[in-house]
Amino acid sequence: MPAAEAKSERIEVRTTPSMKALLQRAATFSHKNVTEFLLEAGIHAAEEALVDRRLFRLDDAQWQAFQDVLDRPVQSKPRLAKLLAKKSVLE
Repeated sequence: MPAAEAKSERIEVRTTPSMKALLQRAATFSHKNVTEFLLEAGIHAAEEALVDRRLFRLDDAQWQAFQDVLDRPVQSKPRLAKLLAKKSVLE
């Protein structure tokens, strides 16, 4: 997040009194206010959640193994096809 970018968006959170107290204690311990504490922790968690989807670090042997898998001919997977043909539990 660029430092010069103006803060214009608001995030609202509902919580229980015990959760709020825990966050307040943690923020105080970290010498931050609750907003600073939550934003820092939230940004860190968001970056961690997304890093596996953006960045792959492989040494030469791992890269070659990855390339080999990508270059393999397509194989028929009848059980997978059957599974994907079924209606999802989420539908």
